[in-house]
Amino acid sequence: MRADADRAGGLLTLGQDTRITRVGAFLRAHRLDELAQLIDVLLGHMSLVGPRPEVPRYVALYPAGLREQVLAVRPGITDPASLAYRNEAAQLATAADPEREYIDVILPAKLAASAAYAAYAAHASLWTDLGVVARSLKVLLTK
Repeated sequence: MRADADRAGGLLTLGQDTRITRVGAFLRAHRLDELAQLIDVLLGHMSLVGPRPEVPRYVALYPAGLREQVLAVRPGITDPASLAYRNEAAQLATAADPEREYIDVILPAKLAASAAYAAYAAHASLWTDLGVVARSLKVLLTK
């Protein structure tokens, strides 16, 4: 992404965001931009399965109990909410007010998924995590 470009979408990255380079657009379109996070997994900063990192401004909107649960576990590359909202940028690009759409429509649905993830995390095992990874791979391969 270009650091000096206009942030028309604010904290959100939308459709034809002027910050996205041609190479970046290709990487994003093919989900290759996520591969860099594998380094964070190898370093132990992230896990394969866990709640996706979120911008602090939006984390502040989480209900307190849920925020504590979500922030208590290591963030991940994939989770059920990221699978459900894998096309969120396209949805936001068509909204009259993308940030309002994110806060009023997408974030509540993601929070419901995050609450489900918090319950999932309490009972997570290698097999349940492998199930999420398998669903993620299926989404990527059947795009």
